[in-house]
Amino acid sequence: MTLTTTTSTDPALDRTFAALAHPTRRAILAQLADSGVASVTQLAEPHGISLMAISKHIRVMERAGLVTHQRDGRVKRCRLEAEPLRDALGWIQNYRRFWEAQFDSLERFLEESDPQGDEE
Repeated sequence: MTLTTTTSTDPALDRTFAALAHPTRRAILAQLADSGVASVTQLAEPHGISLMAISKHIRVMERAGLVTHQRDGRVKRCRLEAEPLRDALGWIQNYRRFWEAQFDSLERFLEESDPQGDEE
């Protein structure tokens, strides 16, 4: 099994993984996946952090394309955008196929090492 590798990086994918690297941002994405739309105040509530801190997290996710927002008067409402997650999943799938091939090779090796399946 050969993995496709490149010497250049995909900046969009880099931003997605950087956004996903922080547990608070992953929790915010989970909130948005459940609720569809939420205000910044609603997103901050379960984390016990300031609105300024949650806004910084939201900006990181917006730069990654994971979150969009609309203003409703003074309220900023955020929404999950799943496309970057789909791209990240596609990248991860390459490695899943690699590990499945490795496990298949190990299984064949073990079967060949003990063709009768004898247990000691």
